[in-house]
Amino acid sequence: MASRKILFVAPEVDPFVKVGGLADMVGALPKALADLGHDVRIVCPLYRSVRRTGFWRPRPEPLGIDVGPAALWARTWETHLPGTSVPCYFLENDALYGRPGVYGEGNASYPDNDQRFIALSRGALTLCLQLDWIPDVVHAHDWTTGWIPVLLNTVLRDSPLGGAASVFTVHNLEHQGYAAREAVEYARIPPSEFHPRSLEALGAANPMKGGLYHATKITTVSPTYAQEIRRPESGCGLDDVLRFRGADLIGILNGIDLDSWNPATDPTLPARYGPDDLAGKAICKAALQHRLGLRESPEIPVFGVVARLVHQKGLDLLATALPAVLATQNLQIALLGSGDPALENAFRRLAAEAPGRVGVQIGFDASLARLIQAGSDSFIMPSRSEPCGLTQLYAMRYGTPPVVRATGGLIDTVTPYDEATGGGLGFRFKEATAEALAEAIGSACSTYHDRPAHFAALRDRGLRGDFGWGRSAAAYAQVYEWAVHARRGGDLAASA
Repeated sequence: MASRKILFVAPEVDPFVKVGGLADMVGALPKALADLGHDVRIVCPLYRSVRRTGFWRPRPEPLGIDVGPAALWARTWETHLPGTSVPCYFLENDALYGRPGVYGEGNASYPDNDQRFIALSRGALTLCLQLDWIPDVVHAHDWTTGWIPVLLNTVLRDSPLGGAASVFTVHNLEHQGYAAREAVEYARIPPSEFHPRSLEALGAANPMKGGLYHATKITTVSPTYAQEIRRPESGCGLDDVLRFRGADLIGILNGIDLDSWNPATDPTLPARYGPDDLAGKAICKAALQHRLGLRESPEIPVFGVVARLVHQKGLDLLATALPAVLATQNLQIALLGSGDPALENAFRRLAAEAPGRVGVQIGFDASLARLIQAGSDSFIMPSRSEPCGLTQLYAMRYGTPPVVRATGGLIDTVTPYDEATGGGLGFRFKEATAEALAEAIGSACSTYHDRPAHFAALRDRGLRGDFGWGRSAAAYAQVYEWAVHARRGGDLAASA
């Protein structure tokens, strides 16, 4: 397979700036692709919250971006993904990006997000021309960069970038970036693209829809999610577009960074451990119980939760189920999260009503998140929808069998426990109800107490599992080849 030049354009990239799983993918997949011999580069905005780790240098030339009524100017900073030779370029424009948030603050999005991410999309492509580095493939991520496939197919089709294929990854279809129709004018995209087979939806501009129509190839972050979003109940109003583009829609399961997420080397843990020596996991459990005020006992199973407290993640199901679970099961709950104020208060009340059994911290703490993964015996993830999910992969990697709802990537990653054979990786339930969740937690709890050999086998398979990016990177490399072939025509050899 030919070595390719691949440009990633994304609103976040770990470890510099992270809101969700998109950042994990953009921070990890390029490393795996570089290991396969590809020339990969990344472009992201320079928010005020970006962590400037490693060596950074400003490029001497200002970057003129052809958006709006007059050209916009940005400064470009260059660094590398830590531990790699993958270049990362950050676009600095204080008027657009010099803010504490990525998409907004509190529960409100920034009102000019359309302009902010149109500038990112066009700026990343203009930077390629300035660098005299023309990618074979531009890999765009979610609605923020849905403008890129449209730009490549219209105003840039006759430029040196015209031969670049586009791959558009849908991380979460629920967020589509609706904007006023004037956004199309701001992007300097022909007004003719404001129609239902391109950028128009419900009388507004929809960059997610534009990306889906114009991308050379489309991917999602799990095979099951790629099927689910073709159906009206999961397509968020775009299921007809996804069925129309079905031949170009491929589901590829996300991986995780096995170097970062490794209980044998994780420096944030009070003790390290692996499949052949679990003493460190017991130490982590005791530390977690102490930190969250749980009764310190090695015999009582701890069920961990690290999540945004929102409807999609199904944490209202857990809040409803917990009183009955606590009344019937010998277990503890360790929860870290924030989101819906009503849910935050519900879990605070549960912790107050069950001291020593429910430990809750509202907010986010990266070290505590890892301690919950390592110190828990099982991990609860009752999502109503989950395009891929990464926390269940982290949990299994840390020897913590998850309890998950059968949806999206959770189906693809967590094979269910088989009572007859002891096989599987975790516990699954189907219906998005508190009763079904309570039953699944009960199954995990009874397995822990009554079938310790089975539970130990679940833990061991997770610890020894391969959840890295190797296979997925090879699959993406194949998609890039298909995209280049489709963009340039002819046989694959001619597209090399």
